[in-house]
Amino acid sequence: MTRGNQREKDRERSQARNSGKGKTKDDGLTPEQRRERDAKALQEKAAKKAAQAASGGNSSGGKSSTKK
Repeated sequence: MTRGNQREKDRERSQARNSGKGKTKDDGLTPEQRRERDAKALQEKAAKKAAQAASGGNSSGGKSSTKK
């Protein structure tokens, strides 16, 4: 079974498709700054969730809290 250069062409296409994607850790922050940023985001998220729970809003992403 010969595939010619189909495999190479497919690899080139895949590489071109994925060249702009991917996680980059170079966001210009030191580890300490990154920890502070992440902690702040988590606190905001928790506060938002607590506010929703206090108001009685059920926005659990479409999941029902009732079990049958």
